[in-house]
Amino acid sequence: MNVALDGMPLGTQLTGVGHYTFELARSVALAAPGDQFTLLSPLPASSSTLALIKEGSPANLSFVNLGRGLRNRRWWSVGLPLHLQRSNYDLFHGTNYEVPFWVPRPSVLTIHDLSLFSHPEAHQPNLVRRARWRLPLMAGAASQIITPTDAIKREVCERLNVNPDKVTVTPEAPRAIFARREAAETLETRARLGVDDDFILFVGTLEPRKNLQRLVDAYEQILRTTSVNPPPLVIAGGRGWLMDDFAASLAHRGLNERIRFTGYLNDDELCALYSSCKLFVYPSLYEGFGLPPLEAMACGAPVVTSNIAAIKETVGDSARLVDPLSVEGIADALVEVLSDENARAHFAAAGREQVKNFSWERTARKTLGVYRKLLEPRITRSESV
Repeated sequence: MNVALDGMPLGTQLTGVGHYTFELARSVALAAPGDQFTLLSPLPASSSTLALIKEGSPANLSFVNLGRGLRNRRWWSVGLPLHLQRSNYDLFHGTNYEVPFWVPRPSVLTIHDLSLFSHPEAHQPNLVRRARWRLPLMAGAASQIITPTDAIKREVCERLNVNPDKVTVTPEAPRAIFARREAAETLETRARLGVDDDFILFVGTLEPRKNLQRLVDAYEQILRTTSVNPPPLVIAGGRGWLMDDFAASLAHRGLNERIRFTGYLNDDELCALYSSCKLFVYPSLYEGFGLPPLEAMACGAPVVTSNIAAIKETVGDSARLVDPLSVEGIADALVEVLSDENARAHFAAAGREQVKNFSWERTARKTLGVYRKLLEPRITRSESV
């Protein structure tokens, strides 16, 4: 089996889809050493990602930069289809919502979520327009579709009019680096980032659907209406869309001394914060899977998170669930867990058990099953010749 995967998400700092693309490619290559896997892109991979591919991946995984020639500027409509037509790849996997419209190969499409449909106000209008035009076409063109949860599968089938038999649920997993560290191992990182010994942690791109405004409102409500003195709130993540005035509003409300922004953090830094926070909070309005809560659980943090469908499916009853639309509900949950050492211990232990249900090896096996399902007729024909 010779599989090509979309390598474009590896061209910038790795966040959600970039991490998924790399971990999936590495994991399927490890799980199927007799097969070949190639990440294709018209752009170079970032230097840190290239180092990961060279140092931490098996020999049957490679990254190919096809350059920025004229054809590759129209990558999906011209450059990639022509390259696939002239190659000997058996299958193409679009890891980021895109597959070629015309290609003489089976294709697999990963749809991580449909937030551009369900929460258009949280995205740039041009991206919403593009997705609403292209994604139904992509879903129709793909031979099979992968979603990370049953919740997103249902949404894909309903919104994009897709037959459920065409969609396979393939959960994701925390990366191996996310494991509990002792407090002493986190001291240097926290000192460098200016993070106190006692803190609440949020991790994610700073964008409207992460619901940071309600989280800050809940934090302020605790300060102003209860006797609880919450520890500082640390917000870790790169700046996203429609959040330019967010930090300035905190100063206006007198919260800038209580809330710290770290910016984008690498995995080692995130692991240190996950392992040392008093609790992790993630009140997102919409998710396709909900990976940060699982990462926090893998590092032993008690978790407060949203009761939305995808996250409930991911965390089960191992976290304190809240209505993300209720400022009061978020505040009550934070007070409850902050004030009760037994509750924190319970959710920390439950989280460590829950995360055992997820691994990239399991993700790879399920993904390889999708590949082989598509290629089985072709393999059978070739063996009979």
